[in-house]
Amino acid sequence: MAELRHRGPQESEVRRQADDKGSESEMKTDGEAASDSETKPDSGIPEVPPADDTPEVLNKALARLSSRWRNWWVRGILTLAMIAFFFIIIYLGPMVLMMIVLCVQIKCFQEIITIGYSVYHSYHLPWFRTLSWYFLLCVNYFFYGETVTDYFFTLVQREEPLRILSKYHRFISFAMYLTGFCMFVLSLVKKHYRLQFYMFGWTHVTLLIVVTQSHLIIHNLFEGMIWFIVPISCVICNDIMAYMFGFFFGRTPLIKLSPKKTWEGFIGGFFATVVFGLLLSYVMAGYQYFVCPVEFNNDSNRFTVDCEPSELFQLQDYSLPAVLQSLTGWKTMRMYPFQIHSIALSAFASLMGPFGGFFASGFKRAFKIKDFANTIPGHGGIMDRFDCQYLMATFVNVYIASFIRGPNPSKVMQQLLALRLDQQLHIFNSLKAHLLEKGLLSANEEAA
Repeated sequence: MAELRHRGPQESEVRRQADDKGSESEMKTDGEAASDSETKPDSGIPEVPPADDTPEVLNKALARLSSRWRNWWVRGILTLAMIAFFFIIIYLGPMVLMMIVLCVQIKCFQEIITIGYSVYHSYHLPWFRTLSWYFLLCVNYFFYGETVTDYFFTLVQREEPLRILSKYHRFISFAMYLTGFCMFVLSLVKKHYRLQFYMFGWTHVTLLIVVTQSHLIIHNLFEGMIWFIVPISCVICNDIMAYMFGFFFGRTPLIKLSPKKTWEGFIGGFFATVVFGLLLSYVMAGYQYFVCPVEFNNDSNRFTVDCEPSELFQLQDYSLPAVLQSLTGWKTMRMYPFQIHSIALSAFASLMGPFGGFFASGFKRAFKIKDFANTIPGHGGIMDRFDCQYLMATFVNVYIASFIRGPNPSKVMQQLLALRLDQQLHIFNSLKAHLLEKGLLSANEEAA
């Protein structure tokens, strides 16, 4: 026993030295990798070139062009196709738009999770994909359940199963998440704890970026389709015009994360997007279909967009600055107040929106991939097209809450009707006393 006790510390020392040597070699390897990354430009392109996903018809039609112009035409044709699809889903109405947002969210989540899985799949960690999709289900159940309770209140109160689910919605959502949490803890494998916690964080950050933002997009949509269409269109316009200005006039690099981005494209895209936002807002503000909040009609069991447009969407006269008066000869200009707000939306889409793309570029460079996927020829994956949209959605939601939205009488009524009868009567008497005190309700009216 004494011998064993003496040998124990020696073995521990030997093991410690071996660990130190392993750590040194690991640090050396990391150092060499760091040195290589400093001496070699980080191109962000995978070692194996991605397969050409361009349709064969386009390849044959554009075979005689240089690679630069071939890429220009491929991107242009596919962009026009996507814009046409965007117009079609707008025509189909808000419910279809909401379903499309959900499909885009799922596809973006799949692309990001697939990258994580492809990086770490060699370790054969259990349940990573299963748990990732399970957490996506939990988070969507929570957010969409909140939305259904908010906008389908009359339908929810009418059906007993839905009323029970609505009443205990948050508890059910938490129980679902807690189940996934316990499954993750049970899946932990010795020697891979750190890696599994990396992937746990990977999944949750992806949920934060993708699911939360898509939920905000749907909230913007229910405020009126114009709050959905104009911001998305401004981001699309900025992306196209920055590419066009950069393609024809670009000379000065903008940021190292995206070597093809230029200051000429950035500035040209800004002015083009502001003008585009003003024109698009002027056209759309005149139609109830675009400006009215999306509401659920209990009688027809469908969404409606019929209302009396607010002052935000009614033409008003604005005095022009003296400089513009001398240049144009006009003293006033008739425009919609929403057009002024569209300047803020288009400016954000042009100045801050691209940083969502830069963030995505840095992410792709970190994992040595060119695109998130090859879903759209010439454009990459769905996430490559929506990297700026999610940042824009958050801004629009914050903008509406800060400068536009006021108390919603219909939602207040929904909450009142959910109270007990004695609570409703108490609120009625309190409101009546308040109106009498303000002189808005006379004593005769009270007696009647």
